[in-house]
Amino acid sequence: MTETVAESTPAPVLADPRPRVSGSLSDDAELIAACRRGEARGMEMLYHQFKRRVFGMAHRIVGPNDAEEVAQEVFVRVFRGLAAFRGDSALSTWIYRLTVNASLSHLARRGRRQEVSDEGLAEVAAPPEVSRDPGLAQRIETALGALPAGYRAILVLHDVEGLSHEECAAILECRVGTCKSQLHKARARMRELLGPIGGERK
Repeated sequence: MTETVAESTPAPVLADPRPRVSGSLSDDAELIAACRRGEARGMEMLYHQFKRRVFGMAHRIVGPNDAEEVAQEVFVRVFRGLAAFRGDSALSTWIYRLTVNASLSHLARRGRRQEVSDEGLAEVAAPPEVSRDPGLAQRIETALGALPAGYRAILVLHDVEGLSHEECAAILECRVGTCKSQLHKARARMRELLGPIGGERK
């Protein structure tokens, strides 16, 4: 009797499904689609996924006083630009490019931007890792702030954020060889600014 009732019960009519943001978006395509639909959950997830790196990059390029302002500008650009984002690069690459561009534009408005030339230089080794220097972290931050903006950007992307030369080149929209050259020059200048550390002698 129970089976007969179950078989004769009509299936419920469902309304056309409306796209929703799942609790855990599995890939960039879903996240982008959700943001393009104007779904608050998707925009919130994108913001929280990238906020630390965006703020960290901005902090090291423009300094602590302006980092929050630049980070906010980046996310304004992100949400405005998602509709036109074609996916030619990874979402993260695009967002980091916006971060670097917004940071350099901010410095330009302050009259501090200095361009890095495309000239090739001989490779310069990175400064050696040195421990047990309690003032080293502050010295590094000070030296980083004294670097030309272009040097600072590549140093932050590669040595601080750990991105590959290929990823850095995609973000900075330059050749990999140019990226490597800029990095070597930035490291050399950083070494000059830091001076002898950890018991090094000239």
